Amino acid sequence: MLDHRIDTFLTLCDCMNYRRTAELCHLSQPAVTQQIQYLERLYGCRLFTYENHKLVKTEDGVLLERYARAARAHDNTLREKLADKKVRVLRVGATKTIGDYFLEDYICRFLKSEENALTLIVDNTEHLLRSLVENELDFAVIEGFFDKDSFDSILLRREPFVGICRRDHPFAGREVTMDELLQETIIHREAGSGTRAILEQELSGYNESLKRFQRHICISSFKLILDLVRKGFGISFVYDILADSDPELAKFTIRGESVVREFNIVYLKYADMRDKVASLFGRAPLSRPGSPR
Repeated sequence: MLDHRIDTFLTLCDCMNYRRTAELCHLSQPAVTQQIQYLERLYGCRLFTYENHKLVKTEDGVLLERYARAARAHDNTLREKLADKKVRVLRVGATKTIGDYFLEDYICRFLKSEENALTLIVDNTEHLLRSLVENELDFAVIEGFFDKDSFDSILLRREPFVGICRRDHPFAGREVTMDELLQETIIHREAGSGTRAILEQELSGYNESLKRFQRHICISSFKLILDLVRKGFGISFVYDILADSDPELAKFTIRGESVVREFNIVYLKYADMRDKVASLFGRAPLSRPGSPR
């Protein structure tokens, strides 16, 4: 069982306010202060400080937070094992491309065993990473960027990132210039999604942005994005696995660019969720980022 003072510490890390922490933990504000001071004496370091009247974590505080969140995850795993439940529940997050177009075969294989149960949350990268921090998920499968100081990861797959348009669009099957591209209506995901972050990064390499397109449309549903592209309302950028899912769509690329991104299995640093990851994906396909696949 985790020390209750660690729970108080993590609550303060979340809200960065002593008064709000006291309210959430049902403590007095002096009690919160005393608990943090106890941890500082225990570990021999300052965990928080004030900069321009704003509470901030020290480097030692950040390190303790990472270990404490991992310890909470291990504590939950231990409780599950000690409870000796007949059914094992795996809590998995996935970004929308991966959740809707990639995971089905793995999930079906996992659920063939009556001892396995699954909670799958499909959301954007930003929300999934937050859910990992809050210990609401065991791991998440994402295609977006993440902080490698806060999370560990396993490379699952590398996937081309391509443009899509109607089959009769002038871009179909071509390499296009940036000038040509900016004359189009771009249909893209919402802020916080991994797909949008990758698109914005590629545009920034040309010193361009979404605002430079003739028109841009923001939609969080891949199904609706594909429908609109198919009906000629604009172009979009998606992963190859999604582009290939609709025979009415054609692919194009930006001239001189070959964009490939990773699908990573991400979990809290120091939490070591490899056994849980292997229960869904098996051991053979997994490799560390940068290793041969």
